Amino acid sequence: MLTRSGSKVRPKKLGRPGATTRNEKMPAKERGCALLADRHLGLMEGVRGLLETEFETVVVVGDEVSLFESARQLHVALAMVDLSLRRGDGLGLIRRMRSNFPQLKLIALSVHGEKSAELAAIEAGANAFVLKRSIATDLLPTIDAVLESGVA
Repeated sequence: MLTRSGSKVRPKKLGRPGATTRNEKMPAKERGCALLADRHLGLMEGVRGLLETEFETVVVVGDEVSLFESARQLHVALAMVDLSLRRGDGLGLIRRMRSNFPQLKLIALSVHGEKSAELAAIEAGANAFVLKRSIATDLLPTIDAVLESGVA
């Protein structure tokens, strides 16, 4: 997977369970709120459980309107957005999110593994890109890289 800075993300080893995240520098409560947007809410419940080990609050939404309302109303540290949330225009959704929330850390999620899809998401404004089939191994290291990078 690729981050906006162009660097590859390498998975980190999981640490001991407890009140802090795998990244001992940043306790989960300091990571605040994560926003997960995907139309396949059943599939995302597993991802929600994973994210709840890393964030104080995890909000899952299934449509574009809820995504923007939640991003406006909550103090969101990071949003993970499925490119298929907006049928036919996932890149437009990423551009709109970046335009409306320029400081928001944004990870694009997709089932499409072509390098061109990954690069297009980064060019549209995502900080990083994760394939849905690799979420179990790649999402947490990508989150660490995005939150540590300081690049919005």
